[in-house]
Amino acid sequence: MTATQTSARVRAAATTGTDFGALRVVRTKHWVRWTLSAIVIFIVAQLIWTLFTNTAYGWPVVAEYFFSPAVLRGLGMTLLLTVVAGSIGFLVGGALALMRLSKSPLLGSFAWAFIWFFRSVPLLVQILIWFNLGYLYPTIGLGVPFTTDYFVETQTVTLVSGFAAAVLGLSLNQAAYSAEIIRGGILSVDQGQLEAAAALGIPRRRRVTHIILPQAARSIIPNAFNEIIGLLKGTSIISVIALAELFYVAQVIYNRNQQVIPMLIVTVLWYAILTTALSIAQFYIERYYSRGASRVLPRTPIQQARAWLVRQWARLDETDATTPPAGVTR
Repeated sequence: MTATQTSARVRAAATTGTDFGALRVVRTKHWVRWTLSAIVIFIVAQLIWTLFTNTAYGWPVVAEYFFSPAVLRGLGMTLLLTVVAGSIGFLVGGALALMRLSKSPLLGSFAWAFIWFFRSVPLLVQILIWFNLGYLYPTIGLGVPFTTDYFVETQTVTLVSGFAAAVLGLSLNQAAYSAEIIRGGILSVDQGQLEAAAALGIPRRRRVTHIILPQAARSIIPNAFNEIIGLLKGTSIISVIALAELFYVAQVIYNRNQQVIPMLIVTVLWYAILTTALSIAQFYIERYYSRGASRVLPRTPIQQARAWLVRQWARLDETDATTPPAGVTR
């Protein structure tokens, strides 16, 4: 039926005084969508069933070790590495981004070489190099340049501990990636606004802090949080140097009690909890910086749930209003 025929029938019904409220609403049937939804529900239900029936998961062991002191200490080390390496990485990355955007060929070349090197070498190799730096430089000190006369000297093994090697490897690797994220965010700002601000005589520092960075943050934050989440999970690589972070502690425990799967589930649950917390923080920070670009801010999960309840309640009221009383037929 064409649109012209439909409109003609509507006009005919209007002239004859037809009660449109009495017409039965026939909803579109989405057979493919329903079929795929049924398949997905079946797969999820099967997985949930195996979670409760397969004893190999070892849920009692998971509950026993989930809040154990050793696991919590490893969790604390993971969080500490994430915060320290992430902070250093983004500070150094911000400086590298500004160096790449500067007009100095020396600074731009240095920043490009730094980013190229640390993005070329795998993170695991970087950490092992920093951890074994004592083989290359047995001692580190301060003295006369280009000589071996030191005023202060110390053993490299003492100075670069396991924690220092982990921080160096994670933060410098993170700096190389965050530099490109920050540079891309700065380049996304319309140059016309910068030219207009310069024409108005706004100082360069205020242009950067009040015009460039707030707008660049909208494109920087999603990628930055991806890097932070990747850094959080990447701390598990530190287990190769026997630093007691979360995954290494789980390895030590399951090597002792032979409960491999339950201890891995403990690590999976903790990583999932931490990444979920970071995702929630990302949502609210993105919402904050979208104030200048969106007339209507994205709804928070609580607001979305409240709106869904209001819609369902309104639908129930509409259904009650259209349903005739018992014993009355239309």
